[in-house]
Amino acid sequence: MQKLTEEIKSGQLKQVYILYGEEAYLRSQYKDKLKKALLGDGDDMNFHYFEGKNISQGEVIDLAETMPFFAQRRVIVLENSGLMARGGEELAAYLGNPAQTAYFVFVEQSVDKRSRLYKAATARGRAIEFKAQDEAVLKRWILGFLKKENKNITERDLNFFLDKTGSGMDNIRGELEKLFCYCMGRDVITAQDIEAVCTRQVSSQIFDMIDAVAQKKQKTALDLYYDLLTLKEPPMRILFLITRQFNLLLQVKELKNKGYDANAIGGKVGLAGFIARKYVTQAARFREEDLRRALTDCVETEEAVKTGRMNDVMSVELLIVKYSAASM
Repeated sequence: MQKLTEEIKSGQLKQVYILYGEEAYLRSQYKDKLKKALLGDGDDMNFHYFEGKNISQGEVIDLAETMPFFAQRRVIVLENSGLMARGGEELAAYLGNPAQTAYFVFVEQSVDKRSRLYKAATARGRAIEFKAQDEAVLKRWILGFLKKENKNITERDLNFFLDKTGSGMDNIRGELEKLFCYCMGRDVITAQDIEAVCTRQVSSQIFDMIDAVAQKKQKTALDLYYDLLTLKEPPMRILFLITRQFNLLLQVKELKNKGYDANAIGGKVGLAGFIARKYVTQAARFREEDLRRALTDCVETEEAVKTGRMNDVMSVELLIVKYSAASM
């Protein structure tokens, strides 16, 4: 990211960039910065944007071969195309000898570094991964916004805010805007303000539910489930998130048993360091065999619902009851 920032500032830009990784906010920010650096302000004649899985590679290549209109570059952005994983052979062949005036920016959540297109693109340019940011970086970023708004917050309440929002920078930015509006005319943001206006992420509520399951707090776990239903979360989506949670906990437990620390575990499973530490703590409350059994039960529950043998709401409830029972 530092090299990319330096290239944008200096104007010494590569012909191809790949922006990828789970932090969508940073991908979007640097996509816009690259567009501005490559074209300047207001040049829409030489800018082309493609999104989604059904991009015509032939159309992209035809545009790349077209001379820019009174400019040095024609810039083509391809976002969420999936071509870095499969099917990008036509563009890969073209990038072996592209028009010198054609510049490409690929924006993807994930890539396959073994793919022909990824290798062809990196041979012409640079790939930058935008990982989930760690706690220290997020706090500095948040405090920067607070300073611009002449707001203050205690360390304890800042931690509470991050517990509410999770590590996604897009979500954090949106929740900050809500807080600034709510606290207009005041210079200190409190936990009461955060509780009043900030929305707790569903993934955080699932984490709390599984924590209650681990601690055999059955009523708490069921209350959290009913809260999600009240918020119109579909039972099958809740089941998917429960399955994802158990799967992450199993991975975390296995890595911890191999001697990895929380930061290393976070890097391997795609969690920010401060969130990974919470997962390490939660995973310690489960036996490995229970996590494996829970994953099997989740799959069987989904099959039972899809085949009509069980009601969706009741099936998830029974799963929560089983693993939060004192005898488990």
